[in-house]
Amino acid sequence: MRRALAITIAAAVALTLAAGCESGTPTADGPPPGVPSSSSPAAPTGSPSQPAPAPTASSAPATPEPKRKLKSGLEGPDVLALQQRLTELGYWNGEADGKFGSTTQQAVYAVQKAAGIRRDGTVGPNTRKALDQGVRPKARSTTGTMVEIDLKRQLLLLVTDGQVTRTFNTSTGSNEYYQQEGETYLADTPRGKFKVGRQIDGWRDAPLGLLWRPKYFNGGIAVHGAPSVPPYPASHGCARVSVSAMNWLWKNDAIPLKMRVWVY
Repeated sequence: MRRALAITIAAAVALTLAAGCESGTPTADGPPPGVPSSSSPAAPTGSPSQPAPAPTASSAPATPEPKRKLKSGLEGPDVLALQQRLTELGYWNGEADGKFGSTTQQAVYAVQKAAGIRRDGTVGPNTRKALDQGVRPKARSTTGTMVEIDLKRQLLLLVTDGQVTRTFNTSTGSNEYYQQEGETYLADTPRGKFKVGRQIDGWRDAPLGLLWRPKYFNGGIAVHGAPSVPPYPASHGCARVSVSAMNWLWKNDAIPLKMRVWVY
């Protein structure tokens, strides 16, 4: 009798354990009496019902990425924006194409000269500041149309009624002595007021070198194109501009015969 009773109790325990392993979640019949009905387990007392937000970075404003230094050989939308700004301010640099070539470098020289900053032909913080501030050279003349050549700043200006319409980098006389046919001369660009008296549409093989499409305004001194136009005085007396700039001046008849030239 005791043996049979033990077997019966063991069987009942086994059935209870088997049911507990199966029922990990409430059955369709709902929770036991006394437990509130809910589609999800109740949140523990004192705990937030929503998960805490993930940690975020500091709310301080992000530091903007520094702009790259623009120089010859670079390309991109920032170069295009530079070219457009130069044109807007009157610094001749051809057509904007997003490529920083020698023509753009010449225009950068010009704005650096106008601003009185280092003339290195690249666009860093100081040159950007000058561009942002809209630095432009001022004319000395007040009426009429003329060319002004500023020897101190080494700039060639096209001026109409006191307003500068175009600005070019130029390189005038180096003020150094040179020898020619046994004689010694000073490479200077004389100050004064002149007029364009003659011109040659092509290369002029002059005693002191090649001149591209020169426009003479004082004897043998001319505004002419040259392969090299540094940001400092380097010529024998003429006012050099780039070959592409000289082509533009001819194409637009910007320096016609009899036009006044003021060198100061």
